[in-house]
Amino acid sequence: MAATFSEHLPPLPRLTDDLPGTGGRLRVSMEDFEVTELPMYEPSGQGTHSYLWIEKRGIATMELVQRLARTLGRNPRDFGTAGLKDARAVTRQWVSVEHVDDRRLEGLAGDSWRVLRVSRHGNKLKIGHLRGNEFAITIRDVAPGAAARARAVVDRLVRVGVPNLFGHQRFGLRGDSHLIGRAIVAGQWREVCDVLLGRPSEADPPRGRQFRSLYDAGRYQGARAVVPPGHREHIAVLDALIRTRGDFGRAARAMPKNMLRFFVSAWQSALFNEVTARRMPHLGQLMAGDLAWLHDRGAVFTVEDATAEQPRADRLEISPSGPLFGGRTKQAGGQPGEIEREVLAASGLDERALMRNKSLRGGRRPMRVPLVGAEIDDTSHGIRVRFSLPAGTYATVVMDEIMKCGPAGDDDAATPPADADDES
Repeated sequence: MAATFSEHLPPLPRLTDDLPGTGGRLRVSMEDFEVTELPMYEPSGQGTHSYLWIEKRGIATMELVQRLARTLGRNPRDFGTAGLKDARAVTRQWVSVEHVDDRRLEGLAGDSWRVLRVSRHGNKLKIGHLRGNEFAITIRDVAPGAAARARAVVDRLVRVGVPNLFGHQRFGLRGDSHLIGRAIVAGQWREVCDVLLGRPSEADPPRGRQFRSLYDAGRYQGARAVVPPGHREHIAVLDALIRTRGDFGRAARAMPKNMLRFFVSAWQSALFNEVTARRMPHLGQLMAGDLAWLHDRGAVFTVEDATAEQPRADRLEISPSGPLFGGRTKQAGGQPGEIEREVLAASGLDERALMRNKSLRGGRRPMRVPLVGAEIDDTSHGIRVRFSLPAGTYATVVMDEIMKCGPAGDDDAATPPADADDES
């Protein structure tokens, strides 16, 4: 990965570029991508909170919550989930709600979702209450010998770990969410508005090019009239621009807070990817000054004697970690720290800019994660790949290593808030 803040993010680096890929296509049908949540704990069977084990197809988790709320006559805020599951998949996950008669929930179903099991527990589910996700993914139209190729890649990833990179979907359809995040952190509000609302490209749909061109021409009311429905952040900022007669600072901060956090998190993710890319392909090699990630505890410690700690890294008990930059991010020392400072400087920001953002805490994230339960099977359509990953890890990174035919598309990975100390 070269310049982090170019117009287009570079392709994600791979650990297995020397091994041939399977090629093929993902998500030809909904059943080609299955995700099953691995909970942090099982419901105890006792308590005021009903836990619903739900299978859904073709809808995102928040849409599922909206439909449950309408069905049960409750506020969507009453429901809890441990992770956000992708829309273009068949997924299974727990959803909690308090003070509902279980007789109303048994066998409950709607369009594209159904309750498979009901239990009870003493607390509401919250984002992060999961160990990970189990994937079963079909790759169609693969090259000859695809199963053997996939096994060779998977065998290496099981041995050395999966790069814990953020997938391209993290950076939005236009691939520029990190640019908006950088401008937010820097307090460059005109730049926030310009990237969010302007600078049309040929890759944009016609209506998108239209409102972006109108914005660039200063015709904010015209742009507002043609923004597609559902673009809440675009609408909020344009409305504020019109209301404040061009106050970019007030307009950018009128964006929904969850979107402001998302964009800042995308900036953190881009820098993490860059730091990790500079350590590839030796993500398991410790250096003095590393902040090593303890996989069983989710904590870090400073590596003073890399040679002494290396056997633990070889067993995938610990791994080098990278920064999610923020005002309270613990910095690595030695050569790892130099890499982190260089990447931050290349983004045009420094530690003083981070300290000015009091709400941006930051954290650390392992540069690699274990791949568990990997299986490859031939099918009549191609091959079926099964594996489990920790929460917050992108399955499409694994699929890109296996297929080697460009970005693998959307993914299921819980999306953390921008100031998370670790992935949820």
